[in-house]
Amino acid sequence: MSSQPSIVISRLDLERIEALLERMPPAQAVEYDALRAELDRAEVVEPAQVPADVVTMNSVVTFQDEDSSDELTLSLVYPSGAGVPGTVSILAPVGSALLGLRVGQKIAWPTPDGRQRMLRVLEIEYQPEASGDLHR
Repeated sequence: MSSQPSIVISRLDLERIEALLERMPPAQAVEYDALRAELDRAEVVEPAQVPADVVTMNSVVTFQDEDSSDELTLSLVYPSGAGVPGTVSILAPVGSALLGLRVGQKIAWPTPDGRQRMLRVLEIEYQPEASGDLHR
């Protein structure tokens, strides 16, 4: 059973994330191979065609850690917007895991201690594309 559900990413998010990765020193960029793999396997669509139940950049998403049953609500942001309570960077493992998932999907993601946790998307409170903010 694959723990990697199919994902959808807007072309604009993809371009911005790729540009971010390209600006990194090679030694640092290696840390984000998992994110690159997610981008490589994603279905890429125009911002206006992103389904409303998909996690995109700047979305506010509620998800559950199935191991602990903890629920978290976070905004998926670029590194420049991270560090504020209630945000998670796209470069963090959980941020990379959330991008492109639909409500109800789950994915295994690595924790800093090397274990795998199962994360399930419960709800998207805000998604820029669904709100008409296509270039946010």
